[in-house]
Amino acid sequence: MKRVISGCLFLLISASSFSQSKHSFTLGKDDFLLDGKPFQIISGEIHPARIPKEYWRHRIQMAKAMGCNTIAAYIFWNYHELKPEIFDFKSANRDIAEFVRICQQEGMWVLFRPGPYVCAEWDFGGLPTYLLKIPDIKIRCMDTRYMSAVTGYINRVAKEIKSLQCTNGGPILMVQIENEYGSFGNDKQYLEELRKLWLKNGINVPFYTADGSTPYMLEAGNIDGAAIGLDSGGSEADFEQAKKRNPNVPSFSSETYPGWLTHWGEKFAKPGTGDLKREVEYLLRNKKSLNFYVIHGGTNFGFTAGANAGSPTQYQPDITSYDYDAPINEQGLPTEKYFMLRSLIEKYVDVKIPDMPAPIPVIEIPAFAMRFSTTIWNHLPVPVYSPQPKPMEAFDQNQGLMLYRTKLIGHKSGKLKIWEPHDYALVFLNGKYINTVYRDGGDWTIELPKTTTPNPQLDILVEGMGHINFAQFMIDRKGITDRVTLNSMTLMNWEIFSLPMNEDFAMKAASADQEVDKRPCSFFKGEFDLTVTGDTYFDMSRYTKGIVYVNGHNIGRYWNKGPQQRLFCPAGWLKKGNNEIIVFDLHQSEVADISGKTSLE
Repeated sequence: MKRVISGCLFLLISASSFSQSKHSFTLGKDDFLLDGKPFQIISGEIHPARIPKEYWRHRIQMAKAMGCNTIAAYIFWNYHELKPEIFDFKSANRDIAEFVRICQQEGMWVLFRPGPYVCAEWDFGGLPTYLLKIPDIKIRCMDTRYMSAVTGYINRVAKEIKSLQCTNGGPILMVQIENEYGSFGNDKQYLEELRKLWLKNGINVPFYTADGSTPYMLEAGNIDGAAIGLDSGGSEADFEQAKKRNPNVPSFSSETYPGWLTHWGEKFAKPGTGDLKREVEYLLRNKKSLNFYVIHGGTNFGFTAGANAGSPTQYQPDITSYDYDAPINEQGLPTEKYFMLRSLIEKYVDVKIPDMPAPIPVIEIPAFAMRFSTTIWNHLPVPVYSPQPKPMEAFDQNQGLMLYRTKLIGHKSGKLKIWEPHDYALVFLNGKYINTVYRDGGDWTIELPKTTTPNPQLDILVEGMGHINFAQFMIDRKGITDRVTLNSMTLMNWEIFSLPMNEDFAMKAASADQEVDKRPCSFFKGEFDLTVTGDTYFDMSRYTKGIVYVNGHNIGRYWNKGPQQRLFCPAGWLKKGNNEIIVFDLHQSEVADISGKTSLE
């Protein structure tokens, strides 16, 4: 995530004029050239992995109705290769070739952004977390272990898109190499190797890079012959920096930001429209290409949200919603920004912008009762022994929960410190909840009280909340990453329980109700009936911190820290008649009703 052309006729191409026809797309000195003529890209970014497949066409149509002629799409490597060499490009919303075909059917060109690293506020920036099982792995460079995995990914994803390049009758105009690499590293050999891999796999459309508009980022992140994307490019000074880097290729604003991301504990990011309008008007008036990042964000369903960190002790996890205050909101509706941008674009294009598609129905669900089901303590698997704690990735677990258990010998009370808690830890002594240790800020010490038990049992239950997705601290394993000390004594001999909290685990755990248990970490269950289905937002404001599953779908995390209190659920995950919802809450033992609302706020 983060961070054209002058003097000629710029075209918006209709569906009939490029559907199934082969085209050339090349880089002039100043212009993008489509079949030899200058072409202005007006793109809207949409991520197919964040949107149910049945809504892809609607969101693409919404982008076109705002005046866009192109769709930019990040592809998340870890969404398609969950285990080494096992790829999925078909299930649920993973069929990226179909997404590209729908773009073409709707008369839209495509900027393809496959990474391998993408950022995007997505878990680990799109990289597969199985890489973190390698203790000394180095990413985004020529580390042979990393490059072996990258090669397998590019070889596979190229098969999905080779026939969909404009040179083969498809809509893909350009492919991005890496993402904002100048903000991370300076291995130009690595970037060139990525280009060679795409070329070897038959990708023959132009390439581009995307970096902040500063000299060092552009020098480190751009490679000769690739178009220059600016994240963002909104002034003459920005484009002058691109020309200094390479005067022989066109540049464009590869990420123009109508909105912004939000972390837990912040207010919803809602940037104003004044600067946005001035920036977009500058780009349109000067015939410079641009991509709105994002025109529609969608949702970080399940455990796909990432996190940011600007220091070794900072940790800023992203909320479940990727509404992003974008022109098209999380549920697919136009906002004030949408209409402002539509009116602005309309002044500068020479085709009629189509009408918007009909909105997706949204419903309210009256409050319905929940009941206690069970606790996590009744569903512990067989543990694995380890002299010292190990992170989740060592056990092929991505996120969810992991329980670390040991007996206290020697010191039995005092200052307990976790080195390091990634990311949110609940500490129990002899089954009694003591306190919480949160990663952000570096204060990882709590006071263990005295006990009369000869060898007290210490339990540390750790929740992973999203791998860091940007900048220098991306090697971010989950669970306890090193050791635990009590009064500076290292605690040994641990039992480790894997609790992945995926849909199968949650459904099985909550399948049979048990006696009410007041210990934290409870499952609650409820049912509600529907006569009609529609999108809705489940209001979790009466709960504390946890995960929600609706009819077997993990719709994401909630946290009373805010700002998000409602979780989006698409209509396709609901059904007429009886529906089931399961809530896992880390702290709450009291049951509370839940309802469905029609908006995020």
